[in-house]
Amino acid sequence: MPEISRTSRRGLLFGTAAVSAGALLTACTSNEPAEKDKPAANDQPLSDDKPGKQVTIGFAGPQADHGWLNAINVNARERAKKYKDVTLDITEGSNDTAAQIGQIDTLINKKVDVLVILPADGKAMTQAGLKAMRAGIPVVNLDRIFSSPQAYRCWIGGDNYGMGLSAGRYIGEQLKDKADAKVVELAGLDNLELTKQRSQGFADALKNYPNIKMVARQAADFTVESGQSKMSSLLQAQKSFDALWNHDDDQGVGALRAIEQAGRDEFLMVGGAGALSAFKAIKSGKGVLKATVLYPPTMAASAIDLARALGQGKGVGGLSEFEIPVSLTLYSAVVTKENVDEYMPTGFS
Repeated sequence: MPEISRTSRRGLLFGTAAVSAGALLTACTSNEPAEKDKPAANDQPLSDDKPGKQVTIGFAGPQADHGWLNAINVNARERAKKYKDVTLDITEGSNDTAAQIGQIDTLINKKVDVLVILPADGKAMTQAGLKAMRAGIPVVNLDRIFSSPQAYRCWIGGDNYGMGLSAGRYIGEQLKDKADAKVVELAGLDNLELTKQRSQGFADALKNYPNIKMVARQAADFTVESGQSKMSSLLQAQKSFDALWNHDDDQGVGALRAIEQAGRDEFLMVGGAGALSAFKAIKSGKGVLKATVLYPPTMAASAIDLARALGQGKGVGGLSEFEIPVSLTLYSAVVTKENVDEYMPTGFS
C-alpha cells in the first residue's frame, strides 16, 4: 500500500486529543545545542526529513491473518524505506504470545536502537516491553496497549470508543428526522475489549437521538465467512430497519454478500476500519454501504516516525516540545462519498 506524504493538511494533536488518519509524524531538531544557544521552542523547524544518525528499528507484530494486520506490516516497511538513516529489522508475525516474546528477545539481543511492538496480547506481553526498556531500548507500543506504562516510551493507536461514537453520530444525523428509526449492529468478537468499546461508543452516540432505537445486535469474528453468516441471521430476524453499523470492513465483505443475496436495500450501512473494498463501494454509490469509520493502519508508519525520532533524540514536527509525546490517539474519521478520494490511498486489501 502506498504511503501518504501529504502532511500539510493535517495538524497534530496528542494525549487525549487526536491525530487525523493520514498524518505522518516527522522529527524536529533535538535539544543538543548548549542551553544558551537553544532556539525558543516555537522557532524549531516543523520537520526534519534530512538524514541523521543511523537508527535500527526492530518491529514485532502479530501474524498478518487479517487485511488490517497485513496493512500494518506494509505501512511499517514502506515508511522505513523513506528514510536513508533507518534500518528495519522486522520479525515474522505471530499470534502466539510465547513465540512473539522470543522474537522480541532476539531483537533485544541484537541491540536494536528502538523497538516497535504490536503485541498479540498487550497484557500477556507487558514483561517483554519492560525487558526492552530495562535494557535501554525505548519501546513504541503500537495499538494493543501494555498493562504498564513503564513497558513503553510512547503508545500510538486507534480509538475504538471513538469509532463507535463517529459511526453513531453519522447514522444519527442521517436518521434524525425519521420517526421510530431502527438500527442494527454487526459487532466483532464480544470477548475483546475493543469490541466492547466500539459498541459502547455507538450506544452513547445514539443517546443523543431519541427517535432511534437499537433493535438487534450480532457478534461476528472479523472474517468474511462470519460476516456473511451473522448478517444473514440479522436479515432473517429483522424484516426492515433503517441503518446498520458493521464494526469491521473485512467481515463487511461477507455482510454485503448476505445483503445482496437477500435483495435488501431499505437501509444504509456504515463500516469500520478503512478497507479499499469499502472505499470503492462507497465511491460507486450503488449499494447500501454509504460510509466507513477509520481505524487507520497508517499508525504503523507513524510508529516508525516516532521510533526514528526516539533513536535520534528528536521531537515531533508541529509541536514545540523537545521530546515526543507519551501517547497518541488517532482520530476515527468518517469516510463518505464526498471525501473518499482523499482517503483512497490509505485503503488496505
